[in-house]
Order: sequence, then structure tokens, then C-alpha cells
Amino acid sequence: MPKLAPRRVTALTLGDGDRHIAHMAASLLMDYPDEARRGRFSAVAASVEKLPDGLRAAFGAFLDAAGEMNQQELEVHFTATFDLKRKCCPYLSYYAAGDTRRRGMALVRFVEAYRAAGWEVAADELPDYLPMVLEFSALSDSPIAGELLSAHRDGIEVLRSALEKVNSPYMHLVEAVCLSLPPIDDATRQRYLDLVNEGPPTETVGMTFLGNLKPFSADGGSSEDVRV
Repeated sequence: MPKLAPRRVTALTLGDGDRHIAHMAASLLMDYPDEARRGRFSAVAASVEKLPDGLRAAFGAFLDAAGEMNQQELEVHFTATFDLKRKCCPYLSYYAAGDTRRRGMALVRFVEAYRAAGWEVAADELPDYLPMVLEFSALSDSPIAGELLSAHRDGIEVLRSALEKVNSPYMHLVEAVCLSLPPIDDATRQRYLDLVNEGPPTETVGMTFLGNLKPFSADGGSSEDVRV
């Protein structure tokens, strides 16, 4: 039986200011919603009020849905969604590498990218955690932040599609992220469709496990001399 193509999201044209606000809001709302973090939701809601309509609507839809859950319900939903569902993984390299031996190298590339921009990764989280990458994008002026997101755009689209299938409120946040990124090309969309249908790889033989992410050097550049 033919499979339905996932719903398209048309990217918005944003200035850096709006993009930074959107990425910081998504970073805060997508992280584990303990009581302290949830206590910041109202401040996040205020920060997105002046964003373009599509972004404001996406954030509002999440905040409305989350507001209907009590603290325990939201925490349980977060864990059941992101920890127990394979295609709802919030770690970007998982979509390109899966649970394979070479995912470690993909994670090293993330660490190199942060360091090339003058950042260090917090020890208590993996460097490809989407809320961390979004925070980096929001707070850094380095073009490397955009490269990290662009190189894993297909994985972000898979995450959005998977969250829509389980009707999770978090789908609205990933939609906001997709709205804030440049439009995807045909090759990226095909990789995204393949991942939606087949899932992340279980072995990396003959597969590209780093997506389009270039190696970054300790002196602040990539193989194409991206400078910060």
C-alpha cells in the first residue's frame, strides 16, 4: 500500500532577531519540563508574542496544550514520547547514524563544532540534543550553529512527522523550528521521506552517518574554512 507523504511546512523568511527568539523559545520548551522549567513557560509565551503569525501560532498551540496537563502528566508525556519512541528521538545524530558503532564519531563532530565557535558542551547532556543545538543557535553569532541545524534538517523533519503521528503537543515546537529554517532542497526531502518510511539505520556499512556536517578543526574552522 502506498504511504502518504508527510505534511509539508513552508519555511518563513526571518531576520536573525526573530530566529534567535524562536530558537531560544523552542530550546526552553522542548527540554524536560520539570517544575523550574515549567515556571518559565509564561516568560517564553511573552517573548514569542511579536513573532510572525505562523511561529506565534505554533508556540501558542504547544503552550495551550501543555497548559491543559498537570505537572505529572506533562513529565510523563515527555518521557513516553522522547525516551520510548524510536522516531521521536531528540538527538540529531541518531537519525543519520542510528544505534551504530559510528555514532560516536558523529557526536565528536558536534563537540568540535561547538569548540570551533568558542563554546564548551555541558557534561550532563549529549552534544546533539536538539534543545542544546537550538540554544547554541539562539546565543551564538557563529554560522556554525546554522550549519549544525542544516546538516541535520532531514532528522528534524522526521522528528516533526513522528510527533504529528502520535499527536504530541511537542509537534508544534518542532514545526516552529522547521518554520525558522531555510527551505529544504529535493535531496534533503528525499532523505527525510526515506527516514520517515524506514527509520534510522541499524548499521552504517555503506551509509553516510554524518549527514552533511563537515569536520571542524580546533582552530575554529571546518574543512571549508568556516571562521567565527
